[in-house]
This record gives sequence, C-alpha cells and structure tokens, in this order.
Amino acid sequence: MQGYEEFTEGQLKILNRYVTSSTSNVFVLRNLPEVIKGALFSRYSRSSLGLRSLLLKEFILNEETAFASIARDFKASEENEIEDQIMAIKKAQNFYDRILDGYGDDSIGELGGAHLAVENISMIAAKILEDSRIGGSPLEKSTRYIFFDQKVNGEYLFYREPILMASAYRDAYIKMCNQLFETYSQLIPPLTELMEKKFPKEHDISKVAYTAALRAKVLDCLRGLLPASTLTNMGVYGNGRFFESTLQKLNSHNLAEMQDIGRKGYQELNKVIPSFVRRAEASHKYQKSFTLFTEQMNNDLKSISNKHAYCLDKMQTYGVRLVDYDMESPTKVAAALLFSHSNAGLVELSDYCSDLDEEELGRILESGCSFRENRRHKSPRALEHATFTFEILADFGVYRDLQRHRMLTQDRQLLSCNFGHYVPQELRGTEMEAIYCGALEDAKKVYDLIAVELPEEAQYVVPMAYNIHWYFHINLRALQWMCELRSAPAGHPTYRYIAQEMAKQVTNVFPCFERYFKFVDYDGHELGRLGQEIKIIEKMQTKQASV
Repeated sequence: MQGYEEFTEGQLKILNRYVTSSTSNVFVLRNLPEVIKGALFSRYSRSSLGLRSLLLKEFILNEETAFASIARDFKASEENEIEDQIMAIKKAQNFYDRILDGYGDDSIGELGGAHLAVENISMIAAKILEDSRIGGSPLEKSTRYIFFDQKVNGEYLFYREPILMASAYRDAYIKMCNQLFETYSQLIPPLTELMEKKFPKEHDISKVAYTAALRAKVLDCLRGLLPASTLTNMGVYGNGRFFESTLQKLNSHNLAEMQDIGRKGYQELNKVIPSFVRRAEASHKYQKSFTLFTEQMNNDLKSISNKHAYCLDKMQTYGVRLVDYDMESPTKVAAALLFSHSNAGLVELSDYCSDLDEEELGRILESGCSFRENRRHKSPRALEHATFTFEILADFGVYRDLQRHRMLTQDRQLLSCNFGHYVPQELRGTEMEAIYCGALEDAKKVYDLIAVELPEEAQYVVPMAYNIHWYFHINLRALQWMCELRSAPAGHPTYRYIAQEMAKQVTNVFPCFERYFKFVDYDGHELGRLGQEIKIIEKMQTKQASV
C-alpha cells in the first residue's frame, strides 16, 4: 500500500536503488552509507514526509548533502573513487553535524553504525571491548576451534606490552609467555591420543564430527595454559553511540594497549561514521573531561579501598555463591505477570499476591512458563522484577565465556595468580598434570615479581587457568537465558558447572522459581561437543543433497 506518497517513474527508478520497496509501508534502506542513513532518520523524526519522499527531497536532490558523490557509481579508478568518497563524506559530515547539533539528542548516534575489525589484540583487551552492554555486538576468535600454537616469524603470538618491554621484567615476561605456549603445544599430541583412547569413534559417527568434537575437547582442556597476552581477533558491530562511548573508555584506560586501540579505532571509524565518534577524538572537550573524571574517580576509589578493604578476607572457594536477593521476588513477579492483563495498580497487585496461598501464587507464576517448548521461547519481562547478586571465583576461561552475557551488572578484580588455578579433570593423574601445573606455577613466580611494581601490566602474564574474582547482578529473565544456554552439552564443563550452580542456588531459595529453569541441563557430558558437531554435519549434508 503506497498511501499518500506518489512518485514519478523517474523518481521510482532512483528510489528502487535505495529502498527494498517503493510501495509497501514496511521497507528497508539499502546501498546507502551510514552518514546518509543516520542523517535521514534524524530528519525523519521531525518531518511530516514519508521516508522515501524525505530521501528524495532533502538528500538525493539536495546538493548540500553531497549525496551524488557519495552514493553514485564511480567510473574513475578505484583509487580515485575512494578519495572522492572520503571527500564527499567530509562534505556530508558538515551537513549532518548541523542536524546533530540542532537536535542535541545523543540517541541520534544510534541511527547508524559500522563493522569494526580489531586484530592481534590481547585477551585482556578483548574483554574490555566486550564490557559495553548496549549497542554493540562483538564476536571473538574461539580458543576451542583454533589452535593457538602458531608462530609468525619464529615468534609465538602474544602481546608485547610496551611498559613491560621497557622494564627490567622484559626478559622474564617474554621467556614465561614462550614457555606457556611451548607447554600448550607440547601437550596437544599426548592429550589427543589419550582422548581418542577414552572416547573412541563409534562406527555410525561421522569422522569429521568426531574430529571436531575431539579437537574442542583437547583445546578446552589446554586453554588454561594460554597467557592473557595471547593475541586474538574480534569483529564488532555497533551503532555510533556505542562506539563513541567505547572509544572514550579506551582512551581513558591505564593500559597502553587500550589507549592504542582507542586511538586507532577513532582513526578508522572517523572515515565512515565521523559525526558519530567526533566526541571521542583525543583533543575534544568531552574526551578530555571524561578522561579527567575517570582518572580522578579511580584514584579516589583506590585510595579509599586501600584504607577500608585491604585487610578483609578474600573469597577462597572455587565456584559461585548467591549473596543477595529479595524475599518478596515471587509476589513481585506474579504481580507483574498480572499487570498488563488487568486494570489494577502494580502496588495493589503486589499486595494482593502477597496474601495468596502457595498453590495459587504458583498457578500465576506457572502461567509465565507453562507453554515454553524450548529455551528460545523468551519469558515475559515480568521475570525482571526478581534480581540476584552472585559472587564468582572461577578461572579466566570461564569468565571469558560468561562475561559476554552483557545485559546485567558485572564487575571484576584485576587478573592475578592469587586465587589458585584450575586443573582439568582429564589431566589429573596423568604425566601431563605435572607439566601443566609446573608451567602455571612458574607463571605465578613471574607474575608475583612484576605485580609488586606493575600490577595492571602483570595481568598479561597470567595464564587463563588462574581464577578471577567477579560478581553478577542479574534479573531472573536474564539468568534463565544464561543458565539454559551455558548449561548446554556443547559447553565447556567449567562454565556449565557455574550455570548449573546459579540455577540450583536460586531454586533452593525460591522453589517456586524452579519452573523457570526447566531447560537447564544438569547432566554431565564427556564429549559434549560431539552432538552439536553431528548436527552441523547433518545440516551440511542435507543442503548438499538438495542442491
């Protein structure tokens, strides 16, 4: 249905290149650079015109936007085309900035985005990039599908931290990282042989699926040897607001690597979404102000913490503990479930539900989950009225996997060798255990040496097997999703344990919430990845057969 918009044949010919439909009231933009899409949606919110009419009148036919020089097909050489596009984007930026300044609304930065590749960064940097919760979607190189024992120009791939490289700890740091990689590489063949004997391939299992599952099992066991300096790659898609905030945090970070990523990230994003990231430029007043705020706050908190908390006991036991919750959570969730289907107030509904007997309250809670058939059936937002705080002590590998569930409040302490380390069950009682633990203990000696003077930089030498201390503050809906996802058979056994424990501890306190964790997998799975690999192979074979 075209509605009130009418276009000439010539206009339709132009529009059809940039929209998926010239008649439907629902359509998608295409073949447009971010600077145009962002400006277009900005104007759209304050215009009586439809988006297609607005695109024609104020952008395509408006010389001020430099639309033609950005979006046209260039006949010149590729090199000149790129230069022309850069010049056009700069010209269009002036136009867009006037819209941005005119509206004064930061949410405009969510109307355009970019795909940023960040390569050869440490695992520490990857975690910091993934800390931002809203507006960005990161994807990191996996330690369970890729061997990390490659060398480039005769050197293992780990981050040479510049301050460490200029310090008296340089040689000890390099030697230790090399030792960890060498041990990792050394143990791959014997552990693979052991796993083949323990889990022989059954005749009806695809060799490709079996090999992939076996590799994942071996690499899951040995990833604890990889130092936090291990180089990884990331792809990040984000909107402008996400990137501006992320760059500001990177620019203000104490570690040189984060500052370097922030500087380079700004340089590259400035080429495609300049108006969105302009306040993350080093000399911009907002960036300077944010850096000063961050520095002053962290210094003050560190000083206060040294005064008040330095002598308190630390969490000693590996695992997870539920440390805070609201005993009224069931009635709050029940009231929220009823709210949108009634005319009553939320306070009145809460009071009403608090007087119900256990059976009737359970009936209301059951209505929010009884028809769920799998974990992808998302529960209603009423579950967000119950919140829980968990304190966790687990190896850095577990943290790397669980930290990516960003829709929650989380914070961590610095990586260290102060909380012990994880030894995979598969290595225990074998000759490999002594080799594995010996390398970790040597790493602790080097960490202890560096950490006295450079505690933040010392993180780079910490192997992934060492435990890190962090907390999650999470609502029931997000917890349900995380526990059901991360307890799946294909997951790493250590984070499966944490996910299972979270669900158990909540249901121990609130038995009525057990119904919300019905797709948590509490079983053990020795070669957990095998089932998933078989499904992947079967899908590929089905597709090939249909071609």
